[in-house]
Amino acid sequence: MLTDGQISYAALEDRGVVSLKGADVRAFLQGLITNNVNRATADHAIWTGFLTPQGKYLFDFFIIEVAGALLLDCEAERIDDLIARLTRYKLRSQVEIADVSDDWAVAALIGGGTDTSALVGFEGRGGPFAGGVCFVDPRYGGGGSRAILPKAALGALEAAGFSRAEAADYDLHRLICGLPDGSRDLLIDKAFPMENGFDQLHGIDWDKGCYVGQEMTARMRYRANAKKMLLPVEVGGALPAPGTAITQDGREVGEMRSGQDGIGLALLRVEALAKLRDGGDGLRAGDTALAPMRPPYLSTPTDAGAGTGAGPEPEPTVN
Repeated sequence: MLTDGQISYAALEDRGVVSLKGADVRAFLQGLITNNVNRATADHAIWTGFLTPQGKYLFDFFIIEVAGALLLDCEAERIDDLIARLTRYKLRSQVEIADVSDDWAVAALIGGGTDTSALVGFEGRGGPFAGGVCFVDPRYGGGGSRAILPKAALGALEAAGFSRAEAADYDLHRLICGLPDGSRDLLIDKAFPMENGFDQLHGIDWDKGCYVGQEMTARMRYRANAKKMLLPVEVGGALPAPGTAITQDGREVGEMRSGQDGIGLALLRVEALAKLRDGGDGLRAGDTALAPMRPPYLSTPTDAGAGTGAGPEPEPTVN
């Protein structure tokens, strides 16, 4: 889907594409992923997680149907591991799994500055373009859109009126939106979906039936015992490296994830956010002050604390 609100595109060379097809492909994926694969069609994309049996993060990816196959927009460097793990579960299922990254490119489509609010409410909606497909980010429409295109067709975006941007431009935009970028922000075999926005970002279908890791994921939801939240933060100084401990009054309360140009993502303890809300001490990563931001996909501060009992107060808009 292309709109007047989107004026630039960035080729995402760190993304790859996996193709799954065959008579059993949907039943096969349905038992593995957190979202409902039947919602992934030729005109609608989903974002989903693939977890360990203990409910911890292994992979996340976007899925949309193109020419009868399900295409997975995923981390390029981890494709071999993803295919190996999918194959481990395939058994006798009639499913063909292939790395088709040599044929397909992934691009992010964003608007001027950081304003793509016109797409909010159209999450996942997509359609064919230049032999591939474009779709609104199914996590949050304000994040812009994505395109999976034949590599030779990237120029069609410029012909359609999009100017070329850098991947760093998109990266800053998705940080401001509070959107995680795979294993840069979600620690493999450690991160829990309910502590990293999967519910609010439409990455979990609670009615689809069983999948790997469902028991722990459901328990964290229904017992409301998620203890942390992944949030964007304003950085008041040098950007801390990913993995840097975040402290409050000398006590460790979180950890930095990815960041750029004064904005980062941080996994923060809910109790520390509640303390901030009540006027308590601020957050620091070493000597650097951090100010949590309310991600735009959460409409109210109450939403920010859904399922956790607390959430950050609204912060100034980042321009």
